[in-house]
Amino acid sequence: MTIGQSHLCYAPTVKTIAHRDLRNQSGRVLREAQAGERFVVTVGGRPVAVLGPLEPRAFVPTRQVREGLRTITPDAGFAKDARRLGGRLNDTQDPWRR
Repeated sequence: MTIGQSHLCYAPTVKTIAHRDLRNQSGRVLREAQAGERFVVTVGGRPVAVLGPLEPRAFVPTRQVREGLRTITPDAGFAKDARRLGGRLNDTQDPWRR
């Protein structure tokens, strides 16, 4: 497996990895990415993608959103849209939480 340091326009701490090596060692590479490592994936020696840790999500609990909405006056466009939707916001649940 060939994982090297990038020599182009990427930060020196970003590793490069060939697509073939990523395919063969995906479990290890994903564990490293989860731990904070970043990789530039190459195909035929050309960089084509960046693989790294997912940025943390900033989830705001439904209760906090509702409290905030009660304390502000929506603009006329928002109020009109909310009335057209029946005055309800149905997508306040965190889709990633099980």
